[in-house]
Amino acid sequence: MTEQRPQYGELATPEEQRRAAGLPPLAETVPAASPAPTDAPAGDAGRAESPKRPHPIDRLVTIALLAYGLVNVIVTGLSYLDPSSVMNQTMAMLGIEGEFTNFAQGRVWGTIAAVVLAVGWAATAGLSIRRLRRGRITWWVPIVGAVITVGVASACIAVPMMGDPAFVAYMDQLARG
Repeated sequence: MTEQRPQYGELATPEEQRRAAGLPPLAETVPAASPAPTDAPAGDAGRAESPKRPHPIDRLVTIALLAYGLVNVIVTGLSYLDPSSVMNQTMAMLGIEGEFTNFAQGRVWGTIAAVVLAVGWAATAGLSIRRLRRGRITWWVPIVGAVITVGVASACIAVPMMGDPAFVAYMDQLARG
């Protein structure tokens, strides 16, 4: 059995190999930048994610709904800051005799309802804009946001109504039949 001689570079250190090849020492080289990580799931690592296509009709409808909602928030929020006229109109629509007199609670809960409307609209607008920027269908977000926000604001407005003497008398009359 003959002893095999080492091939070129088998016994040389990496530094000796670089020097023999005419390259600078490892300490002087800058490591190559690694590719940026992708947000793709592990199974899709080899596939590039295609950009989402914008939906112009969705964008238009979403912006229109947000604008409509903003106008409603401003008008309704201002009316909630002085709720006696709103409460009197509601009582008249329900056929309740008398006027709303629970002013102290009306102002507190009316202010809370106005703040709920403003915060609800702002959250809905923020989520909508975020989804629009990502190219996702968004028209439904202002609708769902409005339903939730108006539901919470209505509950706030119902609190002073339930404590009003005329409303309590009307409910008591309904219960008696």
